[in-house]
Amino acid sequence: MKFLITIPLLTLLLIGESNAAGNPNEAKEIKQNTISSLLKGLDSDNLGLKSSCAYMLGELRLSTAVIPLMKILRESENDDLRIAAALALYKIGSPIAVNAVRQSIRFDESERVSKHCAAFYNDYLKNKFDDEEKNMDVVKTARK
Repeated sequence: MKFLITIPLLTLLLIGESNAAGNPNEAKEIKQNTISSLLKGLDSDNLGLKSSCAYMLGELRLSTAVIPLMKILRESENDDLRIAAALALYKIGSPIAVNAVRQSIRFDESERVSKHCAAFYNDYLKNKFDDEEKNMDVVKTARK
């Protein structure tokens, strides 16, 4: 029941802050209160809240969440929560976050979690190489 109440409240909080930004074309500023609420949600006993907070931290690409998400990825007993943490780390995309996902491919005891981490890491590599190819195309065009 708490989960059903928490998700709408979290959504309203984020919508309210995005509407407060004014021009929708401007970069949205994430308030410190939102960040601290999401980080605090990672410490909750409510599995749904933890998972939702991990997801939102990944969507917002908050590098301050990398360490708590890595802790969940390493220490949580719940496979779904570890997968949510891995997805968030993949979305954040910092070198330490991506390395944590890569390490989970080899060291996580759950085959399911390892497979998801492998998919996230492979997608990261694909995007990285696609970006490098685009950059090379720009360089080649500039040289002509």
